[in-house]
Amino acid sequence: MSVLTTKEIMEIIPHRQPFLLVDTIEELEPGVKAVGKKCVSYNEPYFAGHFPGEPVMPGVLIVEALAQVGAVAILSQPDFKGKTAYFGSINSAKFKQKVVPGDVLTLETEIIKTKGPIGVGSAKAYVDGKLAVQAELTFAVG
Repeated sequence: MSVLTTKEIMEIIPHRQPFLLVDTIEELEPGVKAVGKKCVSYNEPYFAGHFPGEPVMPGVLIVEALAQVGAVAILSQPDFKGKTAYFGSINSAKFKQKVVPGDVLTLETEIIKTKGPIGVGSAKAYVDGKLAVQAELTFAVG
């Protein structure tokens, strides 16, 4: 188990602002699981248009944040150091509640299957312990 800062996350995955959607990694078991946090701020650039007067974090960005947490889990393994994890597919995505400015997203991605550079993650995002989003994410490391 480790806690990683934004700087340390950027040493593992290639994402940068404004598209780095994870603030910290709270738990890390390389190749197995990662748990991250994202503090959702009203200053996020997408809130200007999604939606004026009722800011809501786009579901696709929550799924991307979950994928970034999964990428940290996969790419923290020595065999994948310096590589990139790409989306292969997004399956069974379900959006259970809105995510709004002031929320803190807890992002959990568990790697449930791997075969060579291909893997599948079970991903869940929570706000205050309540499930906000869940999906199954397939990735390819290249």
